[in-house]
Amino acid sequence: MTLGAAAAMVTVDDVRRAYARIRDSVFHSPCSRSDTFSQLCGNQIFLKLENLQITGAYKERGALNKILELTPEELGHGLIAASAGNHAQAVSYHATKRGIPAQIVMPLATALNKVMATRRFGGEVVLHGANYDESCDEAKRRATEMNLTFIHAFDDDAIIAGQGTLGIELLSQIPDVDVVVVPIGGGGLIGGMACALKEINPRIQVIGVQTSRLPSMKAAIDAGHLVTLPMASTLADGIAVRRAGERTMPMVQKYVDEIVTVEEEEIASAILLLLEREKTVAEGAGAATVAALVHDKIHCKGKRIAAVISGGNIDVSILSRIIERGLAKDGRLIRLRIYLEDYPGALHTLTGVLAEHRANIVETTYDRKFGVDFGNTAIDLTLETRGTEHVKILLEALAKSGYHFERIR
Repeated sequence: MTLGAAAAMVTVDDVRRAYARIRDSVFHSPCSRSDTFSQLCGNQIFLKLENLQITGAYKERGALNKILELTPEELGHGLIAASAGNHAQAVSYHATKRGIPAQIVMPLATALNKVMATRRFGGEVVLHGANYDESCDEAKRRATEMNLTFIHAFDDDAIIAGQGTLGIELLSQIPDVDVVVVPIGGGGLIGGMACALKEINPRIQVIGVQTSRLPSMKAAIDAGHLVTLPMASTLADGIAVRRAGERTMPMVQKYVDEIVTVEEEEIASAILLLLEREKTVAEGAGAATVAALVHDKIHCKGKRIAAVISGGNIDVSILSRIIERGLAKDGRLIRLRIYLEDYPGALHTLTGVLAEHRANIVETTYDRKFGVDFGNTAIDLTLETRGTEHVKILLEALAKSGYHFERIR
């Protein structure tokens, strides 16, 4: 271990004490078996629904444990935190509930729903910085300047222990679980959970999931030291952390068996599957575990697997775009550019072929000016289809009918 070796790590006893401290104030979220994902994955899949917490994510556990551990003097100064959304809401809710003022620094590009929710829970929102790291630096500066008590989103022992209570709770629901799949941002959740799970039952396999856009923990583990990744945008903004934690990395080194990554389209597909099949709304970070399972990133068969759905605070204004990405990934939404001779009835003939093969037209755009010969037209069609096999049949039918076309998406 190259980092944090001299400092004692969070222990399972710390997690147990945190669980006793917060259990009456945090929702005991369900962990139900999913027939859909069990069939898709060839395992017994259970979904730990932390998206049902009052603030919509697991972050309440760590935030509350930290607040309850602070001295009256520290609480009296007031609190400050930095967050892209879920930690912000958790600190705001539990601080306000106890009459403690809380200031939250959030990146400028934070989704409006998360900003509004943080304010609704009672926090004073300060928008600053292009990403979490810049917001965190500003929060630390303000903490020093204004003598506020800083609550880190993940790199703090009380936070880690509080998030770890999710592991103890999960074991009370599925004592014989074989594998637990957990999303990773800075590492607070998986560090605490893995500690609890492995110390109670060492045979349990713990697998972490990161977005391929920002795999900061995986990069740190591979390199043997912390690394700072370039800024990147991702659907999984809840785990979009450029640099893993100093306190969390050693715990991941010690307890986590494997870290896998998922792509943006895979996350979108998982959000759609959860929405359609499980009637569960998950944000990108919350759906990352399901994305890893469904897209064969986790190589297990016949196991009892629990996947943590860590949050559900998704911005409804972008939900339609995420659904469209998921539909495109599944082959249920495609866009074609088809070249036609420009004469009366040409479009009617084309739509006849589409109707015969049960493809529904969602959107059309005509182009007679650019990239087409005189007397011809190009038509862009967005089509609803039934999946990749249906798309294959449809494209074969268009080719057989003599149409020249290209697939745009």
